[in-house]
Amino acid sequence: MTLKEKIKTFNLDSILLGFLVIALVFHYGKLLPVTGDAYVLVTLSLIATLPVIASAIRAIFKRKITIDLLASAALVLSLLNKEWASAILINLMLTSARIFMAYSEDRARRSIESLLKLKPKKVKIKRGDRIEEVSFGEIKKGDLVVVEIGGRVPVDGLIVEGEATLDQSSLTGESIPVPKSKGDEVLSSTIVLNGNLIIKAEKVGKETTLEKIIDLVEKAQSNKAEITAAADRFTAWYIVLAGVGASVIFFFSHNLLLVLSVMLVVCADDIAISIPLAFLTAIGYAAKKGIIIKGSNYLEGMHRVKTIFVDKTGTITQGKLKVVKASVIDGLSQEEFISLTGSLAELSQHPSSKAILKYAQEKNFQPVKLDGFEEYPGKGASAVYKGKKVIMGRLSFFRASKIQISEKQLEIIDKEESGGFSFTLLALGNKLEGFFAMEDALKPGVKETIIRLKTKGIEKVIMLTGDNEKIAQRVSEAVGIDEYYANLLPEDKIAHLKKAMGGKDKVMMIGDGVNDAAALSLADISVAMGGIGYDVTIESADIVLMKDDFSIIPDLIGLSNYTLKIASQDFWIWGIVNVLGLYLVFSGLIGPTGAAGFNFVTDFFPIINSMRVMSLYKRKHQLV
Repeated sequence: MTLKEKIKTFNLDSILLGFLVIALVFHYGKLLPVTGDAYVLVTLSLIATLPVIASAIRAIFKRKITIDLLASAALVLSLLNKEWASAILINLMLTSARIFMAYSEDRARRSIESLLKLKPKKVKIKRGDRIEEVSFGEIKKGDLVVVEIGGRVPVDGLIVEGEATLDQSSLTGESIPVPKSKGDEVLSSTIVLNGNLIIKAEKVGKETTLEKIIDLVEKAQSNKAEITAAADRFTAWYIVLAGVGASVIFFFSHNLLLVLSVMLVVCADDIAISIPLAFLTAIGYAAKKGIIIKGSNYLEGMHRVKTIFVDKTGTITQGKLKVVKASVIDGLSQEEFISLTGSLAELSQHPSSKAILKYAQEKNFQPVKLDGFEEYPGKGASAVYKGKKVIMGRLSFFRASKIQISEKQLEIIDKEESGGFSFTLLALGNKLEGFFAMEDALKPGVKETIIRLKTKGIEKVIMLTGDNEKIAQRVSEAVGIDEYYANLLPEDKIAHLKKAMGGKDKVMMIGDGVNDAAALSLADISVAMGGIGYDVTIESADIVLMKDDFSIIPDLIGLSNYTLKIASQDFWIWGIVNVLGLYLVFSGLIGPTGAAGFNFVTDFFPIINSMRVMSLYKRKHQLV
């Protein structure tokens, strides 16, 4: 069902609910003549019953048994027995339930989509020396968009002129403003708090990060949790048993009113609504905090996670490598070495290359012409310089490329490596020319987060890294990692994941989503950190943290456990009120109208309980 169709249905149900309430007020207040009262009740009962019967028939054609079938039977029996008030009451509950569900499904989307209402109707575009105003829908890729102080960025793009501080809370849930300047990426829906910017539009309309997040939240509703699917199966069997039970009661009692009362009590529309509602409420709350959960199944699955694999760079460490030493160990001068590596790094997207480029820029390097650039993920990069092949990358890549490395050179590298630094080597022709030693600082609070994970039932945290053994050991010991595997290529990480998967427990993979897309796609549950603006992150991970904060992981597991607890409570509430209702019916204390009223009131208990997920979890655990 499209959003437009959902809105139309929601509006029609809201109108119907109003009429049903008014009809009951007039009926019990005796505000209409008997004939007029009966006419109103009959007409409204028929109007309200038709959608329920139609839904039940559509489900049967799809070979599904839904709660609408049991509700239809109860409503038809009510109408045949002229129990108009009973029919109105049960329709009141069914209509209310549909409205609750529609509201819940739309809640997560509205939590973000409300920002779209703030999109400007007019946008300033710079064309040559002129600045023109155009409508929002006229923005095209490549346009230079002018955003002034207090304005909202309408596109995803790059700053080509100006400096500003941006409020990114609409996407990350984080209130701390972020400084931006020329060359930085900016995203749609963020607000310019100070300064003025000219932004080159790279993504517009449906391609922007905000629109993709909204689409993901909508699709999340179709990925059901196991307990939700179990509730659906239970409902199907329950309906069959209720039908058989009603037939047995009628066979022995020949009392159609008794059968009707029983059916009105046991109509389990509350359990069919409340359990999905609990998960959708949790997903909506997480979305407000910049956490995109792609389905209820992933939220529920976290409570079965016992092993977590984590990438090092960008997850445990800050992912901002810094060159601490640049050494030439062969014939190049220091200036030539910096110019050559800086030029090669400028063409690469690897974090090590970005650190080398920054170092080269600080040294005011002179770029050189390179041809035939190639990048090898997880290994290194190469190009041609003055007819010679230049290679930059890891030691293992150099050995595979048969680069000559002398024993003396290896001793120098081993000595530096013992300090726990990350290394990138450079070769020209077939000879090693020098290396860069880099370090990556640990993220604050990682050790405390791993301790918290253990209190949530996580048995093992394993780190996977492409860095050397010394770095892996140093990081693992510093933060309390249980196991680590070093010198890994992307395919090696996948092999470790496959080895751990397949048991009764689930395996979680946490990475930055850019270099670990394949591993994230493979894991039972994958979490990408700092996914803001990266398409590959949004596509590959099951859960995307728009804010780069490892400490959110224990809270997510807590949210999973709490939501399951609420869902289990819903089953208990449903069971207890049904037993009580049947007791009232068989003891003769209530008839069909009383049973319908009882069902109407008690059906709200599990639904209200499910809506506690956000308020209670927020108060106790506060995702930030």
